[in-house]
Amino acid sequence: MTDQAILEARLTEAEEALHKLRLGQAAVSVSYDGRDTSFKAANIAQLIGYVEELRRALGKPGRRRGIGVRF
Repeated sequence: MTDQAILEARLTEAEEALHKLRLGQAAVSVSYDGRDTSFKAANIAQLIGYVEELRRALGKPGRRRGIGVRF
């Protein structure tokens, strides 16, 4: 498996885990580099950061923040 394919697989797994957490599942596990890591709702920010890190490594755009408009 190429590095690109490995990163894509990890991203898919992490995004699925994030989805499950946001739907209220108590805890989810993600494996990478031969280790399993569990995420709970309390550390959802870490999982979001991991997803963003993988997206950047793959050259995919991340979440966009809203642009404020003032009059």
